[in-house]
Amino acid sequence: MNIGEAAKASGISGKMIRYYESVGLIPEVNRTEAGYRVFSEKDIHMLRFISRARSLGFSVEQMCDLLALWQDRHRASSDVKAVAQAHIEELDNKIEKLKAMRQTLQYLANHCHGDHRPDCPILGDLAGVTDEILTI
Repeated sequence: MNIGEAAKASGISGKMIRYYESVGLIPEVNRTEAGYRVFSEKDIHMLRFISRARSLGFSVEQMCDLLALWQDRHRASSDVKAVAQAHIEELDNKIEKLKAMRQTLQYLANHCHGDHRPDCPILGDLAGVTDEILTI
């Protein structure tokens, strides 16, 4: 299977497949004499694994750890769970930051008159000033 077919079969773009190969997330695949990559079913299975892990927000480093664990038939499931738990904590932190950002923006939007006047608390906040008309 060439890279275009591998991209279609795995749901990962050819550009990302090349990137994952360049950073060592996936091993270099066999090539034809003309230099074209040739992907096996095993390679496609690995790319699908990566695609699913990426859809869950795992970083390249975390995916590398997960791939190593996936390929280790003597792994302890507790090792896999530890990677997942660490990622859950990261997601929880991001969620809290996003909630705080939303709350701030909602407050600012609620206090913006949204009319013809030039004063705007949203721009004031972004500029680090309050209750001032901003001119640049």
